[in-house]
Amino acid sequence: MTHAQGRARRAGAALAAVLTWGALLAGAAGCSSDETHGLGVDHVLGGAPPSPEDVIRISPDDGATGVRPGAGLTVRVPSGRLESVNVVRSQDAQDSPVPGHIAADGVTWRPDDPKLALAAKYTVDAVALDGSGHRSARHTTFTTLVPDERFIGYVTPENRATVGTGMIVSLAFSRDIDDRAAVERAVRVSAAPAVDIRPHWFGRNRLDFRPERYWQPGTVVTVDLRLRDVEGARGVYGLQYKTFTFTVGRSQVSLVDAAKHTMEVTRDGDLLATVPVTAGAPAHTTYNGKMVVMEMHEVTRMNSRTVGFGGEYDIPDVPHALKLTDSGTFLHGNYWAPDAPGRVNVSHGCVGLRDVKGGSSDTPAGWFYDRSLVGDVVEVVNSNDRTVAPDNGLGGWNMGWKEWKAGGAVK
Repeated sequence: MTHAQGRARRAGAALAAVLTWGALLAGAAGCSSDETHGLGVDHVLGGAPPSPEDVIRISPDDGATGVRPGAGLTVRVPSGRLESVNVVRSQDAQDSPVPGHIAADGVTWRPDDPKLALAAKYTVDAVALDGSGHRSARHTTFTTLVPDERFIGYVTPENRATVGTGMIVSLAFSRDIDDRAAVERAVRVSAAPAVDIRPHWFGRNRLDFRPERYWQPGTVVTVDLRLRDVEGARGVYGLQYKTFTFTVGRSQVSLVDAAKHTMEVTRDGDLLATVPVTAGAPAHTTYNGKMVVMEMHEVTRMNSRTVGFGGEYDIPDVPHALKLTDSGTFLHGNYWAPDAPGRVNVSHGCVGLRDVKGGSSDTPAGWFYDRSLVGDVVEVVNSNDRTVAPDNGLGGWNMGWKEWKAGGAVK
């Protein structure tokens, strides 16, 4: 064995030794610490890789709206090769995978049907290796053209999903709604077993529904959209006539104590584990309050510029990432500051769990990810910050029931 091989083996053993329970909260959509015992993120990562936008080119652009059906969809890499591309189309309250293929040379991906659907939201997740072997991930979304004088509602959660007990039914409308009462009457949310479910409007284009308390496990929820030809604004009519359902799975609520640097994971009333975490540093504290898992990504990019910071960090391969707010709070794996969980808060607002580069089910972050559902609740206490706003992600549980009911348009 050479000296270099021995050193590598000892480093691997040391890394394995630190993979005890741990968790690292890292700031909104990329809330990592830019200081780890005096080392910057670039140093820990071994040099800054090229940006994911340079490695993976996606057309249409991220956040594009009103994309016409003939614009097409392409994912490509200027050098290196694509490892995976997953595309989902959300339309009429139902998510459908978009079939496509990576070319034999690994450079491009295109859908089997080049024509995009009208009035749909597309989500693209791509992972690639650049010419130097660096792995990058991109997550982009865009929406296609909604015909003039029509509106639709983009619905959360997806049809036939199994979700956690904290899921809130949320409709985001493609146009501002003036006659909110008419639209509210055209949406019916019911449950078996039956429970009182009430609507609440956030502004003119978002309508959420929830019961007074978290759903009971096993509940089947049905959402009836009867929006077709309903006049939501003057001369603007609904397009959808659709029914979909989802099922509430087991109960899992995780309590993060930012002062103690711990997270208690409770399943159906029993404590599964207490794991160490790192939350937001004093200058970038984590929100208090109840947050709901909105999305789950095995790997994603976190860039400080996308959440209102400067260039403090840009990590292309954050593992085991669970999105908690629209403003970018995640609960995710952290491999660049392994000593922080349980000891000190170093993130830019997220909650971090100990992990390894590339992710592993044997780490605390991997363990938690494998046992989580969209709709699970993560509650943060004892952070030196305000309570998360009810319309930031699925934060409606932070509003009292009386106030929630007052937000309906039908009196």
